[in-house]
Formats: sequence, structure tokens, C-alpha cells
Amino acid sequence: MADQTHVLFVEDDDVIREATQLTLERDGFAVTAMPDGLSGLEAFRADQPDIALLDVMVPGLDGVSLCRRIRDESTVPVIMLSARADAIDVVLGLEAGADDYVTKPFDGAVLVARIRAVLRRFERAGGAGAGDDGDGGPLLAFGELEIDTEGMEVRKAGQQVALTPTEMRLLLEFSAAPGTVLSRDKLLERVWEYGWGGDTRVVDVHVQRLRAKIGQDRIETVRGFGYKLKA
Repeated sequence: MADQTHVLFVEDDDVIREATQLTLERDGFAVTAMPDGLSGLEAFRADQPDIALLDVMVPGLDGVSLCRRIRDESTVPVIMLSARADAIDVVLGLEAGADDYVTKPFDGAVLVARIRAVLRRFERAGGAGAGDDGDGGPLLAFGELEIDTEGMEVRKAGQQVALTPTEMRLLLEFSAAPGTVLSRDKLLERVWEYGWGGDTRVVDVHVQRLRAKIGQDRIETVRGFGYKLKA
């Protein structure tokens, strides 16, 4: 039991909460299910999970606000659930620090696959980086930006920059090919493991968050094509 992945699931709909909990438990996850944001925050602080699954519209403390609270305290992966595909729901969740989102109604197998993909990304961010090919050493430098691909640390002008695992994976993809334009679809495939082409807003919001931390002009937008890291 100790090696089970622990999922915090916050959902106010009893039917969805119970059915999803059963699905996740059948796939080997240990699940703490809570009906509202405040109890979800208490559960998170009492026993930090491996991943948080948060519905946007929950009472007490909505999912977006809960995500912000979690992100203030931890880099644990977060997936938002939304009954609507409205841009405002998606963007607010991602801007709050979520790593991905899933729109309801969802297939249980799809949700499990997305959870596992986020967890793999989290694990990789603690290991060797995409830019460490063994030839140039683990330290990459781009102006005042330094990336330690072994220690998984980033510094700007000598000051450490705190990145989430998804932001780190995104930066490593850029730093592996500086000056090369990476399309949104390619980033979705490499960072989020979307083999079918997902919502590119996920990429755009994460690029915005990354720019805010490493410098607005470090990642350049190539209109109509994607993004590139300035060498």
C-alpha cells in the first residue's frame, strides 16, 4: 500500500466523485476524495498527495483558488476538471498553476492516462534533462539564464528560479534546441504527451508563466509557427 500513488480528488457531485474514485482505485491509485475546496485544502495539508485532481466548480473554495493555494505551498502536479470547455475556465485553471485539464464528461481510461502522463513528467523533471546529452555537460547558459540539467535548478542573474515540473520540462525542450522553432503541437507531444493533438492553450499559458519567471524576451513567439528560445 505504501507505494501506491496518492490522488487527492475534489469534486462536489456525489455520483461523479464516487464513480471516479472507484475507477482510480481499480487502476491502483489510493484516493482521498473530498466534496469541497476547504476540506480538500485540509486534506492536502494533512497528507500531501502525489497529484491533485480538482473540479473547477466546487463550494467553499473553488477549484481555481484551491489550485493557487496548493501552488503556493507545493509543486505537486495538479489537473483541473471542468464541465465546460470555455476558455475562461481553462485559462484561469492553468494560470493558477495547473499542469493540465480534462473536460467533463470524461472517459475513465482517458483520465487515468492523463494522470499517468502528468506523473511521468513530474518524475522526469527530477532526473536528467532533455538538454543533457552528455557532450556539453549539465550546465546550460543563455545570457543571464543558467540551467543545471542534473540538479534540475534554474538561475537568472545568479538567483534561483522556482519552476513547476511542467515548466521545467518545457524549458528543457526549448534549451535542447535553442534558436529552433518548436510548434505548439510538437510541444504538446513532447511535454504533455498528447499523441493526438490537444488544446494548444495549455502550451500558450505555460509559456506565459515561464516567461514571467525567466524573462519575457527569452522565449520568442514566431507568429504562425510556435516558439523558440533565444540562444
